[in-house]
Amino acid sequence: MSPEGMIVHGETLQKRFGGITAVDAVDFSVAEGDLIGLIGPNGSGKTTLINLLTGHLLPDTGEIFLRGRRVNGLAAHGFAALGVARTFQLSQLFGRMTVLENMLVPGLTRPRSTRTGVARRARTYLEFLNLAHLQDLSARSLSGGQQKLLELGRALMLEPAILFLDEPFAGIHPHLRDDLIQRIQDLHRSGRTFVVVDHDMESILKIARRLVVLARGQKIADGLPAAVRSDQTVLAAYSGL
Repeated sequence: MSPEGMIVHGETLQKRFGGITAVDAVDFSVAEGDLIGLIGPNGSGKTTLINLLTGHLLPDTGEIFLRGRRVNGLAAHGFAALGVARTFQLSQLFGRMTVLENMLVPGLTRPRSTRTGVARRARTYLEFLNLAHLQDLSARSLSGGQQKLLELGRALMLEPAILFLDEPFAGIHPHLRDDLIQRIQDLHRSGRTFVVVDHDMESILKIARRLVVLARGQKIADGLPAAVRSDQTVLAAYSGL
């Protein structure tokens, strides 16, 4: 697939750690308006792949393009400036800062931003995420699910072209998981583009319009969820065969 017309395009990406090949010649493209579920067994290379596609790791070989521009070697903050945002498996919040202050930090990194304008936008997103009533609490006082919502809010403050969410549903209460699913669906309907990595297959299948499956660092399936779920190669990978 050509990088032209894609928000993000990775071509024959490879990443090794010592003798382990975590990502092995993977092609991965994301078009405007996609909502992709990136799945695979433990150790399949999912997080490593999104680390490559967001500038947090450099590929050993392969090419990365953002809207057709080659960006190999660009640092993570450079990816963010070009519209790539992400969340992490483990919270990257500023625990001692308030919920509102956590939202202000990424917002104030945008060119020509003002504290008044950023604060107004932050409160709008906190309202959307049902966190407005918690804005003066410290981030570390939030529940795990609320922290996941706040991390999504922080990513939204960058007004990104694409959001990569790494394990957003892990370890959170089912009620807040459903709330997060609803927020992702609402954002996607409004035109946001997502790549979501998670082990919670039930949640992924509720939201994904396309599934990409990794196993042992290689892409083994890419297509509509119904077709991927019945793919024998995918079933064998999950059964450990």
